[in-house]
Amino acid sequence: MIRKLYLPFLMVLIFAMSSCSKMGELSSDYFTTTPQVLEAVGGKVPVTINGKFPEKYFKKKAVVTVTPVLRWEGGEVKGESATFQGEKVEGNNQTIYYKAGGNYTMKTSFDYVPEMAKSELYLEFQAKVGKKVVNIPAVKIADGVIATSELVKNTLANANTTNAEDAFQRVIKQAKEANIMFLIQQANLRQSELNSDAVKEFNQTVKDINADQKGKLMENIEITAFASPDGGVELNDKLAGQRQKNTENYLNKQLKKEKIETNVDATYTAQDWEGFQELVSKSNIQDKDLILRVLSMYQDPEQRETEIKNISSVFKNLAEDILPKLRRSRLTVNYQLIGRSDEEILDAFKNDPKVLNVEETLYASTLVNTDAEKEAIFKAAVQNYPSDYRAYNNLGELAYKAGDYDKAESFFKSALQKNPSSNEANTNLGLISLIKGDKAAAQTYLAKGAGAASLNEAFGNYYIAEGQYEKAVTSFGDVKTNSAALAQILTKDYNKAKSTLEGIKNPDAYTSYLSAILGARTNNAAMVISNLKNAIAKDSSLAKKAATDLEFSKYATNAEFQALVK
Repeated sequence: MIRKLYLPFLMVLIFAMSSCSKMGELSSDYFTTTPQVLEAVGGKVPVTINGKFPEKYFKKKAVVTVTPVLRWEGGEVKGESATFQGEKVEGNNQTIYYKAGGNYTMKTSFDYVPEMAKSELYLEFQAKVGKKVVNIPAVKIADGVIATSELVKNTLANANTTNAEDAFQRVIKQAKEANIMFLIQQANLRQSELNSDAVKEFNQTVKDINADQKGKLMENIEITAFASPDGGVELNDKLAGQRQKNTENYLNKQLKKEKIETNVDATYTAQDWEGFQELVSKSNIQDKDLILRVLSMYQDPEQRETEIKNISSVFKNLAEDILPKLRRSRLTVNYQLIGRSDEEILDAFKNDPKVLNVEETLYASTLVNTDAEKEAIFKAAVQNYPSDYRAYNNLGELAYKAGDYDKAESFFKSALQKNPSSNEANTNLGLISLIKGDKAAAQTYLAKGAGAASLNEAFGNYYIAEGQYEKAVTSFGDVKTNSAALAQILTKDYNKAKSTLEGIKNPDAYTSYLSAILGARTNNAAMVISNLKNAIAKDSSLAKKAATDLEFSKYATNAEFQALVK
């Protein structure tokens, strides 16, 4: 009796267990990934998985959660899961039919870590049929991660930082002016004008320039005589010409008296409408907009004069405040300030750096060859001119070049304290941020770098870090650096990458390593081996890197390759 009661139950249980067991291991043939070999892009490892549950596999009451897992020695990371349900399950997940099976697509992304270079992508399955847990073994669907884009953190060492340049000029053009004023409709030089402070200072400047044969060089003296625009063209032409002649005679007597030889260039302007317009525009005179409108409407000088005189409400003010200032001769001495020679600047720096101004001090750094000499000059600039940001920035450049990024960052930040708007320091801090993996900070700094000489190049590095390789190539332009070549490799422009690598002035270990990758991608075994030899000779740690780099996977059995990376 008991036997009869339990027999049907046992049969159902056996059938259920047998039925569940059919959801067994899935073949890797049911899965493809895009890309076929995983690749790091912008610090992420994105992958699209196309999978299939075959016919008569997915049970009608089954619920299966599929989770991508990237595994490596000593660790793993799980991606975003997707859940599927059989046709007799109520829910909102994708339904897979028992008879027909079903295809599905999953997208996920992993945060890249260097250990992923030698890794495998699996799919794990958590399955239930009703209340029963069904064991479906994990399936390996892809190998490893190509992490060539991550080399940007290394190629940045070869990047061009932005120098804060000096404004030194050995020859500086200078000019000294003075006006001799005249009474209305008169051309005679009044003694009161010749004894004015302005004319006395002008004459003294001319004498000083002539006496200083080493530091100053006189080019010429200009005389420009004017008449105000009232009184008619014919009268003013004669008047302005006479004012020029009288002023020129006076100046020539002064030069002869002081035994000064220089060119005197004299001209005159009969009606100074340009000066009139300038004085009116700067004044608070009544109806000045109306006067300026008349000037713009009429080009004929007599018509202009008539129309302005018709504005009777303001003509009296013009006659008192504006026109007298236009009755003049302008004296201008043009000369050059001659600075120290290169030899004098270097001698002064060696003997007493404090005698050099800040521009001469910074310029001195361009006259030496070694970084140690440049550093000494910039430190002197910091000591003698502590409020100037440029020496701090340039000390940061030297630290960057030496690979001391913490020290470089400290100097660049000091430069920003002195000048928060420094495009050089902001751009350089953008590079430091990229080296440290802080893309958000890099973007903030680079946004403030407008005008920096190497800003486009810095953005090229940023775009590589963001995975925007085409933008990176555009930003680099014709720059010859490791990062520029890296961007070209990532966009598969191998000919241009080869040209860039060959054009780098100071190739380093990563120049050779990128050349080896280029050889691998273009199936040039000799190029791979020779460049790996160079790279490892300069940086022995690259042997271990090359051993797990999937760029060289096809050379895993190559004896020369194995000998290099073991």
